[in-house]
Amino acid sequence: MFSVFVPSEGSLKKAVIDDLAALPENAVWIDLVNPSAVEDKAVERLAGIAIPTREDMQEIEISSRLYIENGARYMTATLMCHSDTDMPRTTAVTFILGDHRLVTVRYDLPKPFALVEAKLARSCTPSITGEMVLMELLDAVIDRCADILERCGAEIDQVSHDIFEPESERHGHAKQYSQILISIGRKGDLTSKVRESLVSIGRVVTFLSAVVEGVKWSKDMREQLKTMQRDVASLTDHASYLSNKITFVLDAMLGVVNLEQNNIIKLFSVMAVVLMPPTLIASIYGMNFKAMPELEWAHGYPMALVMMLAAAIVPYWIFKWKKWL
Repeated sequence: MFSVFVPSEGSLKKAVIDDLAALPENAVWIDLVNPSAVEDKAVERLAGIAIPTREDMQEIEISSRLYIENGARYMTATLMCHSDTDMPRTTAVTFILGDHRLVTVRYDLPKPFALVEAKLARSCTPSITGEMVLMELLDAVIDRCADILERCGAEIDQVSHDIFEPESERHGHAKQYSQILISIGRKGDLTSKVRESLVSIGRVVTFLSAVVEGVKWSKDMREQLKTMQRDVASLTDHASYLSNKITFVLDAMLGVVNLEQNNIIKLFSVMAVVLMPPTLIASIYGMNFKAMPELEWAHGYPMALVMMLAAAIVPYWIFKWKKWL
């Protein structure tokens, strides 16, 4: 399907199209979502451009993602989708800018598109162009990435608190280390996808900044491009910082698990050492030799019990004195 947006009384209205051959000439934004071959041909006739296929959009070479053809600027970026769910993913979106008209091709539903559509439907300048819509979309994408990184940073801080919480708060409940590990893995995956998206958007903004030199763009739009470049650079650095922090938290988590496992093994080792002398005494007096001096002793049984108790207490006291426990 596809949507066509035309300026109308200070807002951008979605036009209802019944005939694909009658696309409005004053359309400033054509949004293609999972387009069919017929829809691709209709938009190609209107805009005089070639619509890339899904396979073309997934090319990773920069030359295949950012290029100029027949006066139209083709820019493919990787955007975040479903970042609020447990299964975030990225999707390729192509922006085609030509003759002051913007055509977007996508096969998923990134949230910035809905936000920009709602914003422009409320109010926009009557002389809005495809370049302005593109700037709004890029700005919304960058803001969305910033929001995701902010939320991810807060959740990483909470995970860090769960790992390094005071010893007094650990008693009384079993720490769900498996859930913490899953949470760390998800945050790392989300952060890496956001960074991938930011790098892609940064390339688009740099490409626009380079080609805008030969285009009569307003001073405000040029300044906005520079601001976007700075924002993308700072957010990319912040995403790298979060990735390093996630790596530290993961290493700390594994270290804590190893320490607790070592404490458990140490406890079993101490118990084995403490119980070894009493076991030795009980084994000696459990032998069935006929000539044993203590067999006829009336106080032999209580004396053996006292010896076993003392043999258990002395090693335990030594371990406590040495602070091995």
